Amino acid sequence: MAREIVVVGGGLAGLTASIACAEAGATVTLHEAHSTLGGRGRATAPPYVAHEGGHVFYADGPHWRWLTERDLTGAVAKAPPKAALTGRFRYGGRLRLRPFPGLLAMVRDRKRRAPVDRDFASWAGERYGDEAARAAANAIGVVTFRADTGGLSAAFVWEQLHRVFAPAPPAVRYVIGGWPALFARMARRARDLGVRIELNSRVTEIPSVPTIVATELASARTLLRDEDLTWQSGRCVLLDLALRRRRGDAFVVFDADEGGFHECYTMPDPSLAPRGQSLFQLDMPLRDGESRSGATARVERLADLAVPGWRERTTWRRDAVARDRSGAVDLPGQTWRDRPAVDRGGDVFLAGDMVAAPGMRGEISLNSAVTAARAAVRAAGVRTTA
Repeated sequence: MAREIVVVGGGLAGLTASIACAEAGATVTLHEAHSTLGGRGRATAPPYVAHEGGHVFYADGPHWRWLTERDLTGAVAKAPPKAALTGRFRYGGRLRLRPFPGLLAMVRDRKRRAPVDRDFASWAGERYGDEAARAAANAIGVVTFRADTGGLSAAFVWEQLHRVFAPAPPAVRYVIGGWPALFARMARRARDLGVRIELNSRVTEIPSVPTIVATELASARTLLRDEDLTWQSGRCVLLDLALRRRRGDAFVVFDADEGGFHECYTMPDPSLAPRGQSLFQLDMPLRDGESRSGATARVERLADLAVPGWRERTTWRRDAVARDRSGAVDLPGQTWRDRPAVDRGGDVFLAGDMVAAPGMRGEISLNSAVTAARAAVRAAGVRTTA
């Protein structure tokens, strides 16, 4: 008799877990509370396909191999060939081609180990100078969505800094069509394996079979009635802009002044906006006590630098606040192993971007889902040859 596993949540983690369990021979039912799959990877409907935060993959780890081995990524694009000519750093109130002082020294020093129990600002300040440490913490805000990145664990920030500014080849990949195209392929793969996908299906009690909870941590906390399911993440405002295309617009801008970020997603993937238009996303971390309007004003000033004349060229705009969209971030004294554990006991397992698995953002979701699936398969008594 086939052994049953239930997956709660139809985002990246839930779909990954469902596929992995079904591949091992389990009978899987996936419950998604919304009418569409995708979780935090959902996007706006065409012709402007804008996501809720970062939506690229780094093709240098087990998460990427897992996707490509199953042909789930589909067509992908790299950064445009002239990215180096259209990438910028905001530093000292200006856009500059050259990195801010100290960044290259940090990148070249990648073999140095940063301490877990110290904050990045003080540790890096001792070695590269306080100004370089401040600028680096702001520049890596693209990963953390936090205005206080310098206060995070030095080991955590150091690793993310090298992932972004000194990635192992082949580095960043953009899924053509955006993540909705990825989720469509994952859903098709799951159904082909026999996974039963139930939309508009909100689970309020844990079933009596092995269960993987692949929801946001707040939802998991409610479902599992476990107030200890908490971790810190990021919070920022998002500004999505579709503009009439103009030569010279920046591809990416790393904001070493205020922690913002700017990227043109139609440079690698023109399908995300109508012909002749460019789609940009900018973000700016919210400071403690700062209003949404105050952060929006700051991200608009970043847009003034990155895409001059944007107000007159705008054909579509979306404003949003992204809470807990950067995945887990670690304070001094913490590592990913200290986050909420995958195995919750009683044949219940947790997956998502804020649990105990390595990587950043979606990588944490995928890696934790594969771990949770293996444990759930064992709990269900499914015999595998793997």
